[in-house]
Amino acid sequence: MNYRNIFNEHGYSKEEIQSRLDNIFMTMFYGPEDVRIYHEAGEDMGYMVDTGNIDVRTEGMSYGMMMAVQLGKKDEFDRLWKWSKTYMYMEEGTNAGFFAWSCNLDGSKRAWGPAPDGEEFFAMALIFASRRFGNGEGIFNYEKEAKELLHTMIHKGESDGVGRPMFDPDNKMIRFICEVDFSDPSYHLPHFYELFAEVAYEEDKQFYRDAAAASRDYLKTACHPETGFSAEYAYFDGSPYTENQDMWGGRHDWYYSDAYRTIINICLDYAWFGKDEWEKEIADTFSSFMVKRVGMDNWNHIFEIDGTMLERSALHPTAIIATNAMPALILDNDNTRAALGKFWDTPLREGARRYYDNCLYLFCFMALSGNYRIY
Repeated sequence: MNYRNIFNEHGYSKEEIQSRLDNIFMTMFYGPEDVRIYHEAGEDMGYMVDTGNIDVRTEGMSYGMMMAVQLGKKDEFDRLWKWSKTYMYMEEGTNAGFFAWSCNLDGSKRAWGPAPDGEEFFAMALIFASRRFGNGEGIFNYEKEAKELLHTMIHKGESDGVGRPMFDPDNKMIRFICEVDFSDPSYHLPHFYELFAEVAYEEDKQFYRDAAAASRDYLKTACHPETGFSAEYAYFDGSPYTENQDMWGGRHDWYYSDAYRTIINICLDYAWFGKDEWEKEIADTFSSFMVKRVGMDNWNHIFEIDGTMLERSALHPTAIIATNAMPALILDNDNTRAALGKFWDTPLREGARRYYDNCLYLFCFMALSGNYRIY
């Protein structure tokens, strides 16, 4: 596969792109205490801190593992994975076989349930590690760990009636959490599911093939046709989730934090597999809306999915700038070039909320520089 260096195609030198990528990684992993989000723990473990909430999340740990394997950082990968298995993995209880989504910095659990986006990224990062680094012993037999996790994600509770799978067994869609029957559009990763189907146990392969197709269809219903925006949470029919707002900390039916990831997934799926031309069309819709109708000076707002701009500031404005550049991965027009340039000119975020912004920043930079690859 040809992994295009979009920055280079638009005039930036390979040397300055690589230098920028190296600097982003070093800043996030080894910068000063008020800048980094990665920390070593003991001789052979490490963790990623959500600096806005001062905890360790499966989202961040699995993201860190994906960053490490993509950039060839085996030591950091193994440290993150060992911390995850040591402190986050649940060996008993309703959610045995999954990872506690939130832990304190000392490893003690703050929650006893999983967040499926973490498991998805754990599995994909492990598969890539098995191919890039080679399998080791015990928990470092990456492929075996991935297969077991992929099996549990779709079969949990079948044999003993304890717990629920992460995917709905009928519609093949990922749930927001195991206990509910609605989804999060940004959890839908058809490009990962295609690769899961290559590695999963034989009896699980078809499920993941079906899940890839189901997610591509789902995204068509979850993304507004005039903006390309998805809600943070949505029912299985794609419509924004509006119930029990207090239970989940407020509104999630708008284009807000979680939802910024949806366009990353759409563009990466098209770049890797190119199976659905709708993805290119919606990326064009999204980019045109953001650049022409919203205007690049107004990106730091919260939006309804129909594009209505609210007089409230977004929590993660740097993440918006990074993800708005992703359509340049699969399109080349005035809108995508403008968004790409704005991303290049934007530094990593500083301050307490830097964790989520900078994680999405690095993923987008890897993709747009040709460094987010299938292994």
